Amino acid sequence: MADVTLTIAGRGYVVAARDGDEAHLRRLEKMLQKHSPAAQRASGGMSAERTLVYLSLILADLLDEAQENPPPAAAAPTGLLDEIANRLEAVAAALEQDATP
Repeated sequence: MADVTLTIAGRGYVVAARDGDEAHLRRLEKMLQKHSPAAQRASGGMSAERTLVYLSLILADLLDEAQENPPPAAAAPTGLLDEIANRLEAVAAALEQDATP
């Protein structure tokens, strides 16, 4: 396990990553950074927690839209959504593990 520091909305967060998952976490970090300015504006700069809530809502909205309007079957390999869900669950588990004292 390696510790990776992710910068989200201007703040650093240290998360544990399985060996080999560091590059994947960096890709996720870039996705979060892409949407963090909108989340910071929406939160009014009130707190990092509020910014992360807005960031979560933005990403949940994008996921909902993708699920409601999936690409044609030929464009999406079978099991792609399952693979994405598994990766998100792994990231969530790593974040939860990091959050426990």
